[in-house]
Amino acid sequence: MKNIDNLTDDNTPTRIEKDLLGEQAVPAAALYGIQTQRAYQNFNITGTPISHFPDLIKALAMVKAAAAKANYQHGLLTEDKLGAITEACTDLINGEHHDQFIVDLIQGGAGTSTNMNANEVIANIGLKKMGFEYGQYRHLHPNNDVNRSQSTNDVYPSAARLAIVFAAKPLKAAILNLQQSLAAKGQAFGGILKMGRTQLQDAVPMTLGQEFNAFASDVGSEIAQIEQACLQLCELNLGGTAIGTGINAPKGYASLAIEELADISGLPVTLADDLIAASADMGAFITFSGALKRLSIKLSKLNNDLRLLSSGPRTGLGEINLPAMQPGSSIMPGKVNPVIPEAMNQTAFQVMGTDTTITMAAEAGQLQLNAMEPLIVYNLLNNARLLEKSIRMLDDLCIKGITANEARCAQHVENSIGIVTALVPHIGYENASRIAGHALLSGSGVAELVKQEKLLSDEELAAILSPDTMVSSI
Repeated sequence: MKNIDNLTDDNTPTRIEKDLLGEQAVPAAALYGIQTQRAYQNFNITGTPISHFPDLIKALAMVKAAAAKANYQHGLLTEDKLGAITEACTDLINGEHHDQFIVDLIQGGAGTSTNMNANEVIANIGLKKMGFEYGQYRHLHPNNDVNRSQSTNDVYPSAARLAIVFAAKPLKAAILNLQQSLAAKGQAFGGILKMGRTQLQDAVPMTLGQEFNAFASDVGSEIAQIEQACLQLCELNLGGTAIGTGINAPKGYASLAIEELADISGLPVTLADDLIAASADMGAFITFSGALKRLSIKLSKLNNDLRLLSSGPRTGLGEINLPAMQPGSSIMPGKVNPVIPEAMNQTAFQVMGTDTTITMAAEAGQLQLNAMEPLIVYNLLNNARLLEKSIRMLDDLCIKGITANEARCAQHVENSIGIVTALVPHIGYENASRIAGHALLSGSGVAELVKQEKLLSDEELAAILSPDTMVSSI
């Protein structure tokens, strides 16, 4: 376990680096530098470093590579420096050296520590490629070269937006797989008649297949919501530098950097119309968080329903059987709990709760910048990952193994008063109400009472109450 007050010990070779606050020893083999080390010492909050989210490191590298190429075209970098920076960025994009991103995701400074961690790592990788030692920044400088024409104000939000779009890709794939699994159950259960319920009371008959098809449609529709949110995230303020003024960047740099970034990332990134407004605007983050919250609400409702439908198994609804994953009690033999839906519920609650955190952080911006952006980014990346992993868990360990208790479904239909609704067009609302009331008081079945009163013939009753008639869809 590293001491947060110092990344070195008496036996670790070090190099001395300087910044405006003075000198400090940095591990000689470290790719990061003094500003990263200060941030590491200052922010020991979540225990979650930047390296926990590879998409953020890749996005930072893409932004730095795009900036370097734009700078080169403006004559602000030599060919040697361009090559060193872009090769270093390629290494990071390919997953190398991620362990050198050690700063906590939650940090003061509006993301400056994250930006400097990237600048220092890229500079030192580049120095090695150029044949120099780590820390010999006169040959390739973290600020003067790697961060040229940039500010944390435009680099951090641009990289964060890309990272979130990247994180959304496996999430969308997980949702699609879940939708397909639910639809497959819908097809398998198409011929099983059961009771539909509203307000936890018997309503009208439906098939178990219809119920699962509805689950599939409801969950699957959220993919489009996430895609729309991702499009908003692709509008960037890169090139705005400090507060969106474009200070220290040459004319035309922003458009060039965006073109290069689109080529590197493969995303439809565009330059915001108003870079000053874009530097403080958290709207796209709020929209994406809202899409995750909306998905979470639907997933939680789905899992509530799965737990209800499988409840019992003998004293509850018991219409479906969830896969038995583990013993459910340390004291009650034979008890098996719906642990997978319960875990999915808890992930959904976490995402819903942090949406409030994100909302408050977005509102807390002041004037030309939002210093709380690291908290927003941390929660959005974490929520996307939590949802993806939980959805895959739900799909693989629960949905695919669900079976139907067909006899129990039929029993509920036969005993339900809800089927009287199908008789209203044939015997009238008053007769149907009277039959329903009698059935409630006597415990008799609806069909039995209709026969007793000779309101319909056996043939007519059988035709009206057939599954094909009762569950027909428009």
